[in-house]
Amino acid sequence: MKVLFTGGAVYSTADRQFVMADILTTDGMITQVAPHISAADAETVDCTGKYILPGLVDVHTHGRAGFDFNEIDEAAVMTMRQSYAKAGTTTLMATLASAEPESLDNSIRVINGQRDIKPGMATIAGIHLEGRYLHPGRRGAHAPQLLAPLDTVELKSYIDKMLPLPVHISAAVEMENGDAFIKCACGCGATIAMVHSDATYEQTRHAVEMGVRSFSHTFNAMKPVHHREPGNAVGSLLSDECWSEFICDGEHLNPAIVKMATRCKPADKFMLVTDSMAAAGCSDGNYSIAGLPVIVKNGRAVNEEGALAGSTLDLFKAVCNTMKFADKTLEEVIPFATSNPADMLGIAGTCGRIAEGLRADFVMIEDTEAPAIESVWCAAVRV
Repeated sequence: MKVLFTGGAVYSTADRQFVMADILTTDGMITQVAPHISAADAETVDCTGKYILPGLVDVHTHGRAGFDFNEIDEAAVMTMRQSYAKAGTTTLMATLASAEPESLDNSIRVINGQRDIKPGMATIAGIHLEGRYLHPGRRGAHAPQLLAPLDTVELKSYIDKMLPLPVHISAAVEMENGDAFIKCACGCGATIAMVHSDATYEQTRHAVEMGVRSFSHTFNAMKPVHHREPGNAVGSLLSDECWSEFICDGEHLNPAIVKMATRCKPADKFMLVTDSMAAAGCSDGNYSIAGLPVIVKNGRAVNEEGALAGSTLDLFKAVCNTMKFADKTLEEVIPFATSNPADMLGIAGTCGRIAEGLRADFVMIEDTEAPAIESVWCAAVRV
């Protein structure tokens, strides 16, 4: 089936601006992007007055719509995929927190059964394991009894179960056996990030040299910055070859920190994530993350110890917040939630941009200065 989107302003990632163009799609894939396309056999969607963005890509999200990827069945994942799509996130990495091995095995099995492309629903690109391999002193909302040392044999067994790629592993790789752990992950084809880490700046730079590709939720669950020991947060900001995640909900990071970070990181290495948990898209109340109780009040999620426990953030809201916090235009911020995460994961050939050969995932808006979602399209089908 062919669908022709006509008359809209289409975001060009290469030019960092909107250009007038039509988009022709065939069976959910983009087949042409050009001015004034003619396709008599295509269904036509009039996009006059609209701006068309690539569908958003969230590489770090634990759940939403009342469900957590650590506790799911197929029906729950279907509900989540619909909810992500409605909020503008058309591609995601299902993120698993610390859990018992049998629980992780069940989640991996269910997620792998939901990695197909369904028109009108978000696509689960792969699995992000952010659990077990964390520094006990920086564990955040993760239960201490669920943490584990850096075990390459166990890691390989999990990666084998999570295949096909992409697989993303987040760990405190400054701990014992860190070099071998990084080599194991990279050797299996996974990407690896530092997370919940107490690494010094020097340890951080060593990990990057060994193969660390990104930094999960920069500043959160990291060593505080000190002028004589800058720590891993500064390591994240100054590692130009790596991507850095940021949770821009106004809770995890002060807006001034976000503004500073946009000045420090290269524009193609700044990544927005939600780190969302089950309460995203829901009302306040009692929830859980990785089986642990979480209280959500006024949209702020904390565990019984008072630690932030994920967020209730939508990625589109993170885009809007970053515009405000960092005094950026929409055109400047769009890559932070589209092409940059796709590039980090190595899935730029399927999503993250509006270009020939990629999946026809779009977010449409009518105002670039005060953006609000008008419609979302997954594989050329309106959500």
